[in-house]
Amino acid sequence: MKTIFLALFITAMLHPCYSQQTNDGETKTKGPTPSELPAVVIKNAGKDFSIYLPDKNADQRIVAMENKFIGYNLGKDYEGYDTYLVMLESEAGTLTATYNKNGKLIHVVEKYSDVRLPNEVIYSVYKSFPGWSIEKDKFSYHQSDGAVLKKEYALKIKKDKETKNIVVSPSGEMLKF
Repeated sequence: MKTIFLALFITAMLHPCYSQQTNDGETKTKGPTPSELPAVVIKNAGKDFSIYLPDKNADQRIVAMENKFIGYNLGKDYEGYDTYLVMLESEAGTLTATYNKNGKLIHVVEKYSDVRLPNEVIYSVYKSFPGWSIEKDKFSYHQSDGAVLKKEYALKIKKDKETKNIVVSPSGEMLKF
């Protein structure tokens, strides 16, 4: 029995040492080289493929709503209808999604108010409008067929008795002021 284990141990130890190297230091491999491999064919996912691109927002209430939507199961409820509407509401805002008759996600609209703003937005506002304070904020997110159409923060800022409405992108770019 000891002889069998000793033979297996020696064989196991010699196997990694057996790798071949050519004189110029290159390692030989078995099988075809990368230039001999066939081209990879990637199939299209099809027209009925749903994609949802959630926003990477700092506000946990928005993240919770998006996670609830991602976990939502349509089941067979959408069958027999041309479009199917899903609405999720919370104290922070709403998420509305539209599916087609095949169950494909075609449109998502999210609207939230009084959310935690990203640092880039806060920095941009205070840099562009020194002395102003942010009074109200609304976040809008629109997606259609897997493409983000709108992602912006509508802010109401105030200085003394003067107020302004501005629109800022999540990266801090002033879109409208």
